[in-house]
Amino acid sequence: MAGLTFALYFGNRGFFPESLIASARREVAEAVAAAGHSSICLVEDATRFGAVESAAEGELYAAFLRENAARYDGVILCLPNFGDETGAISALRDCRVPILVQAYPDEIGKMDFQRRRDAFCGKFSVMDVFHQYGLPFTAFEPHVAHPASSEFGKQLEDFSAVCRVVRRMRRATVGAIGARTTAFKTVRFDELALQRKGITVETFDLSELFSRTRSAGGAKLSEKRDRLLGYTDFRGVPEGKVDTIAKVGVALDDMIDEYGLDAIALRCWIEIEKELGISPCVLLSELNDRGMAAACELDVCNAVPMLALAAASERAATCLDWNNNYGTDPNKCILFHCGPVPQSLMVAKGRVVEHPMFAKSFGAGCGWGCNSGRIAASPLTFASSKTEGGELQFYLGEGRFTGDPIEEGFFGCGGVAEIEGLQPKLRAIGLGGFRHHVGVTFGTKAAALREAFSTYLGYGLAEI
Repeated sequence: MAGLTFALYFGNRGFFPESLIASARREVAEAVAAAGHSSICLVEDATRFGAVESAAEGELYAAFLRENAARYDGVILCLPNFGDETGAISALRDCRVPILVQAYPDEIGKMDFQRRRDAFCGKFSVMDVFHQYGLPFTAFEPHVAHPASSEFGKQLEDFSAVCRVVRRMRRATVGAIGARTTAFKTVRFDELALQRKGITVETFDLSELFSRTRSAGGAKLSEKRDRLLGYTDFRGVPEGKVDTIAKVGVALDDMIDEYGLDAIALRCWIEIEKELGISPCVLLSELNDRGMAAACELDVCNAVPMLALAAASERAATCLDWNNNYGTDPNKCILFHCGPVPQSLMVAKGRVVEHPMFAKSFGAGCGWGCNSGRIAASPLTFASSKTEGGELQFYLGEGRFTGDPIEEGFFGCGGVAEIEGLQPKLRAIGLGGFRHHVGVTFGTKAAALREAFSTYLGYGLAEI
């Protein structure tokens, strides 16, 4: 996991003791380093005490940010004391990255004039002025937190996720490979609505994938075959089918590299099965496992949240169906798909099998490629999106994969999910016109995603 770089900003009011600034510069930098990140900071002698307490000093800090524009992913605005809001807005109004506003707590026994901070109050002034200027910023609970505290550690963890999501989503390219599956009007989307949010969709006919598949060979094919055979269990898959799956994998990799794609959505049936005699599920699984968001059934509007989910969690994401109830438990359901789930989210290595639906529809031997297995127990974050009325809108939530058993005859890769208040959520998803797919990753990242989507990226959020 690659760490981020944060620009550190320290606010000051002149009549507060300078020792508070000196200790803050050290303590915040130490907290950032302990979390696995790096920091840059205005040199201490650039301003009085190395902090900003006027508009003029704010301009110095703004120049510092311009000089280092490509080096930082977010700004941590630290208030060791009340701070100066005019200097803060001068310094940060053009920084164009997420800003975390952090304020020091006062301590009982240290409330005399020499040691009292008043950052609790000063944080409101900074937030108010930022609001007046329309400058987006982040403020997590609790209102004040010492940099050495576990509370600030959690704030920094969430803010890091916010910065990763914003960086990933401001400019992204999704490859839509094939036309929308004819029977699935549910996955229709508006390219222009996505483009307004910086998400470009490049469209490709399946004929290009087929042409590249036919010409795949040499070292690339050998390497892809070895990679797939080491990735999951191919025992029982006919040799010719393994070769065809590997060729399609080479073709997809080449398209991703050539067109600079950050995610793909693939028309995965019925032409691939009828023309090539395989199912591409395991290829989507492997792409997801190495960080390339890959949605099936040409669901561009779930490839997009998968990108964000993976950025937030620093784990793989996958596209699943809201598929089955789990007995009579109103808060449990089975999330499933045929086989695109990444191995890193599974209990163990999957096994590549023939897709029974295609074997039934088109005859045996045309659907080899589903990576079947079970999803591991873990906290989960889910998200999905739609385009409607020229806007991009998401919903978000959290729950957990329980590890509850799913009977042996249940085809594909699934997991039992427990989500508090599931029934009204399902109703809201349906009434809101969202699709039957949902993007999922491990971990609890809904708060960070909500902050990134609503504060910095301007996505609509539906409450479910």
